[in-house]
Amino acid sequence: MSSLETINSEAIQCIAFADSYTKKSETSTFPTLWLGTSLGSVLTIMLNIPSSDIRLSQNVAVGPFSSQFRLKGPILTMSFLDCNGALIPYTYESWKDESKEKKTSSRTNSNSRMSPPGSVIGEVNCDRQFVVIVSEKQAAVAALPSFNVVYRQQITEDGFVVKAEIISLKDSVCLVCYVSNGHIIAYSLPSLRLLIDTDFLPLGDLIRIARTFSFSNHGHGLACLNEMVGELFLPHDMPEPPKESFFKGLFGGVGESSGKPSRTIAKHIPGIAALDQSATKACNEVSRAHQMVVERGEKLSQLEERTARMMTEAESFQSSAHSLMLKYKDKKWYQI
Repeated sequence: MSSLETINSEAIQCIAFADSYTKKSETSTFPTLWLGTSLGSVLTIMLNIPSSDIRLSQNVAVGPFSSQFRLKGPILTMSFLDCNGALIPYTYESWKDESKEKKTSSRTNSNSRMSPPGSVIGEVNCDRQFVVIVSEKQAAVAALPSFNVVYRQQITEDGFVVKAEIISLKDSVCLVCYVSNGHIIAYSLPSLRLLIDTDFLPLGDLIRIARTFSFSNHGHGLACLNEMVGELFLPHDMPEPPKESFFKGLFGGVGESSGKPSRTIAKHIPGIAALDQSATKACNEVSRAHQMVVERGEKLSQLEERTARMMTEAESFQSSAHSLMLKYKDKKWYQI
């Protein structure tokens, strides 16, 4: 059953515009629209864009579309590479306000507009392209215009891919995927060779990170920590410090008010004599502390001996008092 016959249960997951091929027999690129569906199908549609003279009065003609590839799981992203493996930037044309264009006559046309149909753009693109297709289960790289799948990679079996992006990393292009089991996996392009497989966060721990997670160039990742809180940071150049006045430099260059000395000013570094003096002083302090510890120990020993002698005398006095009490216990007062 083709993807067109199951159109009722199939939905479009992602789209990509590119100057590419739609058939194997084509020798030049055309403006095309690539559709990725929820059932893993990839459809191509040729776009016939009118020239700039009649663009406002004539609609874009949509050509026939056909199913080209089929992967397991819904399609997440699609990107195009040239024959050298470099990422082809997306073609676009910025919107312009006609009323403002009439007022400003020095308006130049955009250089990034989509090429007209049937034009050979060998100066921009190579004769052969690669299309990278990523689904929730697999990743495939197909060569164009032959439409042959040259590389295929099974990303996960049990889980699914949460987010997938083709980014630039260290002067090369790679595919980075965030899998539901918490792993971040990176593959080289177009060979789909495993580069990185590291553990991050499982999908069940922080669902908000999984919903808002995205990749950017140079290996950076971004996720929203709070639902309705965001911060915007803009880089700004530091202002230049004010120039020092002549009188401030003349009269304020003495003492602490002069600030930190310049690196070009000579500074005395103490030699071995100062180090020997510091070492001798430290040894004297250690010896003095040791002598004080010894004297304290001797005083504690003397105190312990005095305490033992007093205890012995107390026991002797107790014994004498007890014997005297026994001697005069049963005698009357007149017998003493």
